[in-house]
Amino acid sequence: MKYNNPVIKGFYPDPSVCKADDTYYLVCSSFQYFPGVPIFESKDLINWKQIGHCLTRESQIQLREVGSSGGVFAPTIRHHNGRFYMTTTNDTTHQNFYVWTDDIYGEWSEAIYVDQGGIDPDLYFEDDKVFFMSNGTDNNGIGGVVQCEIDIKTGGKLSPSRSIWQGTGGRYLESPHMYKINGRYYLMAAEGGTEYGHMVVYARGEAVSGPFEAYPNNPVLTNRNLGGYELQGVGHGDLIQDHEGNWWMLHLGFRQTGRWLTYHHLGREVFLTPVTFGEDGWFTAGHDGTTLSSVETDRIPSHIIQQEKKTFTFENTDWNLDWCYLRHPAAENYLLESDRLRLQGTDVSLDTPASPTFIGLRQKDFNAEISCDVQLTSGEAGITLYMDENHHYDLAVRKDENGYKVIERLNIGDIKSIEHAADLGSGERATLIIRSSHERYSFLLRKDGKDISLGTAQTRYLSSEVAGGFTGVLIGLYAYGEGSLADFSQFKCEYL
Repeated sequence: MKYNNPVIKGFYPDPSVCKADDTYYLVCSSFQYFPGVPIFESKDLINWKQIGHCLTRESQIQLREVGSSGGVFAPTIRHHNGRFYMTTTNDTTHQNFYVWTDDIYGEWSEAIYVDQGGIDPDLYFEDDKVFFMSNGTDNNGIGGVVQCEIDIKTGGKLSPSRSIWQGTGGRYLESPHMYKINGRYYLMAAEGGTEYGHMVVYARGEAVSGPFEAYPNNPVLTNRNLGGYELQGVGHGDLIQDHEGNWWMLHLGFRQTGRWLTYHHLGREVFLTPVTFGEDGWFTAGHDGTTLSSVETDRIPSHIIQQEKKTFTFENTDWNLDWCYLRHPAAENYLLESDRLRLQGTDVSLDTPASPTFIGLRQKDFNAEISCDVQLTSGEAGITLYMDENHHYDLAVRKDENGYKVIERLNIGDIKSIEHAADLGSGERATLIIRSSHERYSFLLRKDGKDISLGTAQTRYLSSEVAGGFTGVLIGLYAYGEGSLADFSQFKCEYL
């Protein structure tokens, strides 16, 4: 059977996975977006369906005025004695915490905090003990993977925080995960930074607290030397054993814009790579230690077919699952119906690290056509391709003293420019269209049955290489201006 990577497309970074009965569950980072920590389920590791979020209440996570790429970092999900636990970091407030639920489809608990610093926390359960790990500095000032034992009911520490492994020497040691396999303890992590030098490394030991011996051939997985290859930034993985006893790694990576164009704007995505244990107890991963776009394997039954959704509309998406907000939304500004959306604008713009009236879908592929009918009373409303508050492209209807017009505006760092405008006269409704390719977005207005070009913009200026940060482009619908009211209908995002 052949499957294609990524298995979850778009900005869903830092995957962590667990298994309960015959089902796999996966969570990802969400940073400044709300609800926080999306949850997916799968029966086969290939086809994933989002089923909810872990952080759905403001009381669980503080996101107000959190800058882009702040907030929720690198979650871990684990299942123990019938209960699910998700631990993560609010990097803005520098707090590690976890939540739990007995119903994966229901609500999660309030946050339980652990008094240990660092980021990328992990939970490891063994008998009646629970170990908490993160990457940071221990009580003696020693950096690395830091571990303590905790009381899982309260989060209270039962032992001092101690650095148990310092990695292999690569920069930014992060993403620690602990496993006990065939009587040995395996500690897996990432190094190199979540960019082109990213890699997965690991060590093993005879005790949960070490000492740990590094795998002689680290890194076990990286695409860092594959110049001109689409998949880059491979790292930050989590191991899982399937129903047949095979081992796999779910990890992040990204697709660069072109063979020699070292930019990526879709964000870090979820990839699946086979793992094989040797007789000596060390494991290898992927194709000679690399992740491929297409994987041929007999581990997955031939009757399983990889499914891919190509068209997204109001009618076939779920407001509570597929869509998200910037930080904590003011609910009274959103009217969400099965076939239309009404937004009430405020004086908070997309350029502000607050909560503008905005609701978005992650862009999942390079080639797409996005269209929507927008009807406006006053102010401004439209479609934004949003990377962060300083990097976004807007196609919008705007009303001023001269009537209605459609504008194409580019926001690139400190440069904010309306590149083109088309008058609508007395009309207040417009059909807005954005066509996306690997290297360029095109902005159009459909008027009297004809498509009027309003210009183009390069995708690279919404990439992580230009904007910085850890997120990806969202296709957002927004309204701006105190008292403005906008109706959105006939929304369609079709991947070509």
